[in-house]
Amino acid sequence: MKNTQVLLRQSVEHLGIVGEVVSVAPGYARNYLLPQLLAVDATPENIKMLERHKVRYQAEIAQLEQDIVKKIERLSQVQLSVSEKADESGTLYGSVGSGTIAKLLSEAGYPTGEKDVRLGEPIKKIGTHEVSIHIHGEHFAGIQVTVSEG
Repeated sequence: MKNTQVLLRQSVEHLGIVGEVVSVAPGYARNYLLPQLLAVDATPENIKMLERHKVRYQAEIAQLEQDIVKKIERLSQVQLSVSEKADESGTLYGSVGSGTIAKLLSEAGYPTGEKDVRLGEPIKKIGTHEVSIHIHGEHFAGIQVTVSEG
């Protein structure tokens, strides 16, 4: 069966971005893209109309990128401290997990969800540890968490 040409009104993962003319199966266009208003038929009039939207969308993406870079710069300078009970060798009796770090970040004025704190495993030793914070998409910021005996 012959593919149909559609013009994307919104970015669709694994298909294309706003303003692109893509070739898709007729059923995919008819049953998903068109009813969800993700695409329109690729007519010359629709292409002209979407060019204006594409410019606005690209400006929004550029602004989002700037905001992400600023947030990464601010977060990269954050240093958190937490006191936990530990034995003589510096091993914590408990651990410092993502929930604790998210709470400390929120108290420091950087509201962050627990799911955005990326720890390979909970911190179980006294010292300074590098922790990744998910910002957006593939963007991460690194913060310093100092665990001391308390």
